[in-house]
Amino acid sequence: MHLAEPTLHIVLVRPEIPQNTGSIARLAAATKARLHLVGPLGFSLEDRYLKRAGLDYWPLVDLETYAGWDEFALMHPNPPAKFFSTHASMNYLAADYARGDFVFFGGETRGLGRDFIAERIDRTYRIPIFEPGVRSLNLSNAVSIVVYEALRQTGIL
Repeated sequence: MHLAEPTLHIVLVRPEIPQNTGSIARLAAATKARLHLVGPLGFSLEDRYLKRAGLDYWPLVDLETYAGWDEFALMHPNPPAKFFSTHASMNYLAADYARGDFVFFGGETRGLGRDFIAERIDRTYRIPIFEPGVRSLNLSNAVSIVVYEALRQTGIL
């Protein structure tokens, strides 16, 4: 279902944890972002934890799903894209966000993958983590941080 023109496009590639995706779906509804789920998914879209995390906001979620990366790339060949990974060197605050950007995040245990990132390193950013013992942030927290910075930069906030 497409609602009004989205503020941003949130793209989750191979998400694994339904509660995170449900929380991100709620964020997408609240910020009028379009949520793209690129499979294979680690859960069913009928999962009760997914539905519970999204509460009763699912009718407000502008959602598109894809069986895999090839289908997504065919539908969106050259989107204005920014990628996020713990393996990037550029800080997410250095990104120049624009309305309608596609912001990409990988699954909880594998991220987007080093090879995938290597091909897009000039558009890949990280959120700083100050404790070396912490490998990554929770996916829904990371998406929230980036989305609200993008909204701030674009003047939507």
